[in-house]
Amino acid sequence: MTDRTIDLDQHRGMAAQKATELRRLLSEVEENESALRLRQDELESHLLAAPATNWRDAAEKARYLLNLFAAALGGQDPHRQKLIAAVIADFKRLSGENERPER
Repeated sequence: MTDRTIDLDQHRGMAAQKATELRRLLSEVEENESALRLRQDELESHLLAAPATNWRDAAEKARYLLNLFAAALGGQDPHRQKLIAAVIADFKRLSGENERPER
């Protein structure tokens, strides 16, 4: 008996190794997507829990929705993508995110 572990992947052909790696990667991606969906559900529940208390909070909700819309477009319409980017930049500017804090 030995204390060393044996890497069984080295004893298989290249095609079998690649297929195994592909299955592993696919499994990781599916797990990550599932975790992301859960986090998005939590965020959306939080956003729906109470109305915005100020314009900055309202802009954050709108920014989230615009980013979802932009992702759904998949870059198909460059004009709309530019419009969404401009609106998000306006939100940042108007909510003071680009201002430097006073010291």
